[in-house]
Amino acid sequence: MEYLVLMLVFGVLIGGGLFAARHSARQRERAEQAELENQLSVSKRAAEEDVTKFGEELQRLDSDVAGHALDEPMQQDYARALDAYDDSKTSLDAVTRPDEIRHVTEILEDGRYAIACVKARLAGEPLPQKRPPCFFNPAHGPSSQNVEWAPAGGTAREVPACPADAERVLAGADPYIRTVQRGAQRVPYWEGGPAYAPWAQGYYSSWRGSDLLSGVLIGSLLFGGAGNIFGGIGAGMAGMGEGMGEMFEGVGEGFEGIGDGIGEMFGDLFD
Repeated sequence: MEYLVLMLVFGVLIGGGLFAARHSARQRERAEQAELENQLSVSKRAAEEDVTKFGEELQRLDSDVAGHALDEPMQQDYARALDAYDDSKTSLDAVTRPDEIRHVTEILEDGRYAIACVKARLAGEPLPQKRPPCFFNPAHGPSSQNVEWAPAGGTAREVPACPADAERVLAGADPYIRTVQRGAQRVPYWEGGPAYAPWAQGYYSSWRGSDLLSGVLIGSLLFGGAGNIFGGIGAGMAGMGEGMGEMFEGVGEGFEGIGDGIGEMFGDLFD
C-alpha cells in the first residue's frame, strides 16, 4: 500500500513538473508571438507610408511626361517605375512576417531610381549614377553625393544624401530626417529599434560593404555595432536564447527538486 501511495505521489509530481514546463513554454511563445505581431504592425506601417509616397511621386511624374514624346529608353524606365509601384503593393499585401518588409523597400529603392532616370531623360541630362538612397530619409530617393554630417552629440562622418538634403547640410541647416514613433516621441528611424530593421535593410542591404557605404555613418548605424537597428535584432535573438536557456534550467531545477523529494520519501519509507 505504501508503495502504491508512493507511485501515485511520484506520478503527480512528474505530471505537475511537465505541466509547469509546458505552461511556461506556452507563455513564452505567446509573448514572442505578440512581439512579432507588434514588429510586423510597426514595420508594415512604415512601408505603407513609403508606398503611398511613391504613388504620389508617380502622379507628379505623369504630369512631367505629359505632352512629351517618350523614346524607347524613356518608356522602359517609366514602365519600370510603374511596375515597381504595382509590385510594391502586391508585396506589401503578401507580407506575413516582419522580415518580409525588406522585399517591399527593395522594390521601392529600384523604382525610385527608375523615376530619377525618367527625369534625367526629360531634362536631357546624363543618367544619374546608381547610388544608395538618401541616409536621412530613404524615401527621398537615390543620393547624389556624400556629405559630412554628425548626429546630436556624435562624430561627423560621411553619409549619402539626396540633392535637397545635401544642400541643407552644406548650408549648415538640418536635413529632413525620417522620424518614427517610439513610445510617446518621434525619433530618427535608425533609433526606432529592431522593428524597423527589415524596412531599412531593404533599402540598403544591396549596398552593404560597397565603396559608397564603406566607413560612413550609415554603415555603423545600420549594419554594425550595438544599439543600432540591426544590432537590435541580434540582441533580441540572443535574449530569446538566454530566456529559453533559463526556462529549461528552471525545469531542470524543478525536476531536481522532485527527485530530492522522492529520495526523502524513500528514505522515510525504509527507515
